[in-house]
Amino acid sequence: MSFTLHTKKTAPPESRPILENVEQAFGFIPNMLAVLSESPLALSAYTTVTGLIEEKARLAPQEQQVVMLTVSQENGCGYCGAAHSKLAEMNKVPADVIKDIQEGKEPSDAKLAVLSRVTRELIKKRGWIDENTIDEFLNAGYDKAHLLDVLTIIALKTISNYANHIAETPVDPGFK
Repeated sequence: MSFTLHTKKTAPPESRPILENVEQAFGFIPNMLAVLSESPLALSAYTTVTGLIEEKARLAPQEQQVVMLTVSQENGCGYCGAAHSKLAEMNKVPADVIKDIQEGKEPSDAKLAVLSRVTRELIKKRGWIDENTIDEFLNAGYDKAHLLDVLTIIALKTISNYANHIAETPVDPGFK
């Protein structure tokens, strides 16, 4: 199935103001958002939840990127893997942590390893993680709000990962 990489001129009218804001913030419209703009609902949901994560998440920006990169790797999304590798780098996630996650390994940083492992288990077990895993997460210095932040990020990345799968979204040059 072929999807259009919409511009501000070709997108549905309800998506255009969001694309305008995205372009002002990033200097360009990422291909994933150009695809999502086909559905004003999908675009609005993705950008709204992204904004809420940036504004209200208890996880630090580095930790958010570890979760986003882990979800993208686990779901096999090349587009989001590339994008979040770049964003993780911009958020000062250590290069070895990024590389480990890209390769499906646990990061060498103990706390980030627990975060990545819990993220993977939540995806693989569809939320049915055992109490020992939760205890390990809490003992690493996270709390219940952090765990719910992880779930929210998984939901967000599921939208983009799956959209990129069905649209075969090309990776933007800035994310390569």
